[in-house]
Parts: sequence; C-alpha cells; structure tokens
Amino acid sequence: MPTVSVTGATGFVGWHVCETFRDAGWSVRAIVRPANQKPTAAGIDIRPAALVPATSSLEEALAGSDVVVHAAGLVRSLRAADFQAVNVGGTQAVVNAANAVDASVLLISSQAAIGTGTVARPSQEDDLPRPFTAYGRSKLSAEDAVRHDARRPWTIVRPPAVYGPRDTAFLPLFRMASRGWFLRLTDGAFPFSLVHVRDLARAIVLVASRVESAGQTFFIAQPAPVTADAWLEHLAQAFDRVYRPWRVPGALVNLAASAGQIAWMFGIAPPLDRTRLAEFGAEGFVCTTDRVKRVLGFSTEIPMAVGVAETARWYRAQGWL
Repeated sequence: MPTVSVTGATGFVGWHVCETFRDAGWSVRAIVRPANQKPTAAGIDIRPAALVPATSSLEEALAGSDVVVHAAGLVRSLRAADFQAVNVGGTQAVVNAANAVDASVLLISSQAAIGTGTVARPSQEDDLPRPFTAYGRSKLSAEDAVRHDARRPWTIVRPPAVYGPRDTAFLPLFRMASRGWFLRLTDGAFPFSLVHVRDLARAIVLVASRVESAGQTFFIAQPAPVTADAWLEHLAQAFDRVYRPWRVPGALVNLAASAGQIAWMFGIAPPLDRTRLAEFGAEGFVCTTDRVKRVLGFSTEIPMAVGVAETARWYRAQGWL
C-alpha cells in the first residue's frame, strides 16, 4: 500500500484529494497545522506539522511517504508578501522535507501561474508564463522551487477555477442564484476554464500513480471552456430559476471593488476587490487539456449541469444557502 501525505488536507481541494486517495487504496496522511481544529476526511492519519516557519516536525510527519501532495496555499490576500511567505515559503519547506525523507512531490499549482488565455489561443503548459496577479506570481515561484530543488521525480498540476461541494469561492454566486439574482460583473462572453473538484482529485491520484507523470506539468480542466453567461445559466437551472441577468454598471463595480480594498484592512476577505476587478477585465482564462489526455488518457467525467446541481444540493444540505 503506497503512502501519500497531503498538505492543506482540511481545505476544499485537499479534503477531496485525501478522500480520493483513500478510496483508491492508498494510506493517506493529512499534514495539518499544529493548532488545527478543522476536521479531515474519515480514515485519514492526521500528522500535525508547520510549513511556515518550517520545523523538523515536517520531516517527521512526512517520513515513510512515497508521494507528498502539496495542496496547502493562500489564494487571496491584500499583500503580495503574504503570498510569497505562504505559497513560496511553504512549497520550499515541503520540497526540502520531501528531499530529506526521499519522497516525490506533486504540487497543486494554478492556471494563474501562466496567465490569461482565450478560446482562440488557450494557455498551454509550456507557454511563457505571464502571471496576472500577485497570487499567480507566487504560484509560479512555487513551481520553480519544485523544478529546481526537488531531488526525486516531481509533477505539477495546474487547475483553473475549481467548484464543487465544500467550495466557498463560488458560494456567493450560488446564494444569489438561489434567490433568483444574477448579477453580471463582466461581459457575458468572458471565457474561462473550470473543473469539478472530484475530477481534479481523480486526476491527481492518476498523476501520482503513473511514472509517465514524472517531470511533467499538466492543466486539469474540463475540455470546453465556459462563458460567464453559461455559468450563470447553469446556476439558474440548478435552482429552477428564470435566468434574467443584470449587468452591474461599471461605476458600481468600481465602488464595490474599492470597498473591498477597505474591507481587507479590517480583516474581512471581500468577494470583490481590485485584483478580482482586474481579472474581470482580462481577455479570458482558458487552458488546453491536450497534454494530460495524451500522456495519461485522462478526461473529466462530470458534466457541468450535473456538477452544479450536485453542488447546490450539498450547500442546501449543509445549511449554507
């Protein structure tokens, strides 16, 4: 039975990754912060260890692992220094500890590390990186740490936007859709790639299991991108609502983004800030999935309509809506 250690195991993606490895017959360890009070998936061995600042407890927690999946990271913050400390510093700590215990590293990066992409010219794994945000720049630096310093075979996966049960990023849109509110903050034709969290987790287990993955970087996404309008229409269908979008005037969007910047100063993570506003003004965030299909034969399985409806039911069952 191979052993995998997963950082960020109590987070949205990490939880599903742990479950999927467990169900595939792996021995799974959840690497969690020493003061962590959040639950993990059932049947998972919990190993407390700090990544930032790194301590010897991390090596002890990883000892005996065949693969370390690094899912922990910071997605949103007001300060670029926070992304560097957590995403770059944390990755370097994982790489160093994995080297010490002779384990392979699988980094969950992000499409943000490469930058924008369109339907006509989707991002490819070997494109010249042009990160659009401080978060994207930190994920690219984390990738560099893996490529340059890992002594055992490594793999990097770059998911785009991820949705599914336990997600909180798309939760505000689901809440508005449940009330029949469809606020469009960007052009309805804005294209982006998307993946359901269970498809992503299944891909990660496959990547960790196959020698062909060594030294590779993979985008993991559903093959066809979605537009902002199509995404909102799926939300409307999930809640049996009539889709009547309202394009929010630019002045109001700018005002909300400015208010979001102020909210950060009071320790509140706003749904909209200047970084999100800049992303809405980009040409798109579309990536290609040709490589993972060619090398590993992987394709996503969950249709968007099914995934969105399932996510809505899960939110209702948890009382999140």
